[in-house]
Amino acid sequence: MPEARRGQTLSIILGGGRGERLFPLTRTRSKPAVPLGGKYRLVDVPVSNCINSGLSRIFVLTQFNSASLNRHLINAFRFDHFSEGFVEVLAAELTPGSVEWFKGTADAVRQCLRHFERYAPRTYLVLSGDQLYRMDFRPLLAQHDETGADVTVSTVLVPGGSVGGVGVMRLNSRKRVVGFAEKPKEPEVVEALRHDEDFLQACGFEGVRRRYWVASMGIYVFRAGALVELLQDESKTDFGRDVLPEAVKHQRVYAYPFSGYWRDIGTIRAFYGANIELTAARPRFDFYSPAAPIYSHPRFLPASKLRRCSISDAVVSDGVIAEGAHFARSVIGIRSIVRPGTTVSRTVMMGADYYEERRPRGRPGLGLGRNCRIEGAIIDKNARIGDNVVIANRKKLRRLDADGYCIRDGIVVVEKNAVIPSGTAI
Repeated sequence: MPEARRGQTLSIILGGGRGERLFPLTRTRSKPAVPLGGKYRLVDVPVSNCINSGLSRIFVLTQFNSASLNRHLINAFRFDHFSEGFVEVLAAELTPGSVEWFKGTADAVRQCLRHFERYAPRTYLVLSGDQLYRMDFRPLLAQHDETGADVTVSTVLVPGGSVGGVGVMRLNSRKRVVGFAEKPKEPEVVEALRHDEDFLQACGFEGVRRRYWVASMGIYVFRAGALVELLQDESKTDFGRDVLPEAVKHQRVYAYPFSGYWRDIGTIRAFYGANIELTAARPRFDFYSPAAPIYSHPRFLPASKLRRCSISDAVVSDGVIAEGAHFARSVIGIRSIVRPGTTVSRTVMMGADYYEERRPRGRPGLGLGRNCRIEGAIIDKNARIGDNVVIANRKKLRRLDADGYCIRDGIVVVEKNAVIPSGTAI
């Protein structure tokens, strides 16, 4: 793609609402600021994909708990003074023309249009802030230009069991979208949107072996004029539910087939699973690609120090201090402290924001105490877990709210800054 064309594309990352599906990880931070993979944040993924695609004008839209997100982006993404690139957070603001919070993804973009239009973009690239994938956006933008589309939707194939949770579309032979349904439930609607395997392969999808449906990834390219026109109706507040069906009726909407790894990690179960998958010998997504790295805040932490530890299929981040511990299929975040005799398995440990010089009187130190057993859990940042603590969801509960922790989808989540006293069994 020519340099001039890339410079006329403005990227918009949607930070989401209250992040209720990721609670309690979103109690004190916005969804894009949730830690990922030991040392990253969710927002690092779409921002890095933009940078690796030559797109450096990036806005992140959010309205809840945006302070930590803003701080992270300022520290992580600094373009030089002679570049026109930026990564900027736009939080919901009350103005004479807008007296309400964002009411949905489309409404968020509508309310911020005045900030975007001063850059006079020809094209808008709209992305989600809670997905894990690696994607070069240049072929997507090239197809958008070649087809003369008003809207291009990046799509993946999903099996029948996932149809009810995504936007599903029907295509013609030129990949133009001729039918769309958001999270369809009716069997006749679902069946009407299905394509056969030969058709999907002809469209450019790979790995078609069974009944699949074409689903939206929540990644959109809009011609600037088309987006403004679609957002005129203020009753249409969500892209998937309201704007895209309207666009299919009245504008040229095309699908872009994507066959790489893509996962929505906007729920506790999905977030936990995506992190644990990183510990596999050959994970479907990894952070080791030299051609398309995932960028984040450079913290200049010391190397990890592991004394008399056993490690099996684990991701261990910078600045970890552990002694006499056992790690299995776990993600160990920055500055994590793990004391002797403790076993950590199938756990996402986010680490800490700081080291402490001395333990506060009457409270456990940061990290995990002695002789603990942690299984199938998420330990948020700065948690203090005492000695002889067992976290394993022994009662197999699906949901629970308690002091300092909760259970969601069967996963125990210890909250940020929580204190779990010695001898506790969960």
